Amino acid sequence: MPVAESEVKAFMIFVGANSRALTPNLLIVGSLLDVFKSGEKVVKLLGIVGSPRKGGNTEIAMRETLKAGEQEGAETELIHLVDFNLKPCDGCRVCFETKNCVIEDDVEKLFEKMTQADGIIIGSPVYFYDVNAQTKTFIDRVGYLHSARGRKAFRNKIGGALAVAGRSGASNALSQILMFLAAARMITAAPVVASLASAKGDAIKDTRGLDDARELGKSIVQIAEATASLRGA
Repeated sequence: MPVAESEVKAFMIFVGANSRALTPNLLIVGSLLDVFKSGEKVVKLLGIVGSPRKGGNTEIAMRETLKAGEQEGAETELIHLVDFNLKPCDGCRVCFETKNCVIEDDVEKLFEKMTQADGIIIGSPVYFYDVNAQTKTFIDRVGYLHSARGRKAFRNKIGGALAVAGRSGASNALSQILMFLAAARMITAAPVVASLASAKGDAIKDTRGLDDARELGKSIVQIAEATASLRGA
């Protein structure tokens, strides 16, 4: 049975107040601490890369975000939308009646991965001043299905936005992602990440963008831990 966070804190206070008396039994205390910590829920981060170019700038920035999350103790997973069969929404609205999509593709796989995560970062390259086609299709399909199901599955998860632009358009892409996170009733973490890069690999040169990516990863984990009770954790 998981140990409540309040119980862990109470035990830590007890150990601190009685450290001198407990010194001869440090091995026992250490074992008890391990038991309490094992009951804590680990934050799970999901990084969704919208770029069809693997190993590209969006992935570089996303990996920095996830790496920072791991340093805060989170479990992470990175996925590429290009690896999923995802077709455009046809606006039939059958999902509002059946709670399921009639299009046979991988939308449920994506939906389930998001449901299992505590924090979700969506990253897209900028194509013609906005998110690219893969990211917009993902937003349309997953967002519509989430609405049809009552906007409950992603409620109070922590969301992050990341965009990579060669020169301009990052603000439009970030706005699109942030609107999706808000519509999904997610808590948005700061900062939003705008990475400037053109040729493949250029993102590594944008030190400010990488710093923001790392800060985002840390922020999402910290907020997820602080709001765990809102998600029934």
